[in-house]
Amino acid sequence: MRLLLLNGPNLNLLGQREPGLYGHQTLEQIEGELSQRAAAAGVQLDCFQSNFEGALVERVHQAIGEVDGILLNAGAYTHTSIALRDALLGVAIPYVELHLSNTHAREPFRHNSFLADRAVGVVSGFGPFSYDLAFDGLLNHLRRAAA
Repeated sequence: MRLLLLNGPNLNLLGQREPGLYGHQTLEQIEGELSQRAAAAGVQLDCFQSNFEGALVERVHQAIGEVDGILLNAGAYTHTSIALRDALLGVAIPYVELHLSNTHAREPFRHNSFLADRAVGVVSGFGPFSYDLAFDGLLNHLRRAAA
């Protein structure tokens, strides 16, 4: 099984950007720990981060026939990107939306997601552990669907 982890804008600044809100772990540390969990579960995990909406859309397109599921922290694009939504719907690969912070406990504009209604599930508010929870949820969903 192969999964794709997509991270959107500003997540490359994790560890230094608002650590009181997002924590002290870097994106590289989060990806490294999740890659180890994936390997232990017999899953290949590909990681991709971009601050550019078009690059994320292109990476979703490239995932056709390549991955079984997508873990997605779209960052601010969660609340703005119809293009990313359309790409996810176009490839029809199951995905889980995830966030480090609880978006519903933040500014009102962060309460709306263009991605959540078609996601397998949404995980938010658990800091870096959100990645683990999203991974476990997606893996469970895919394995049950294959059974």
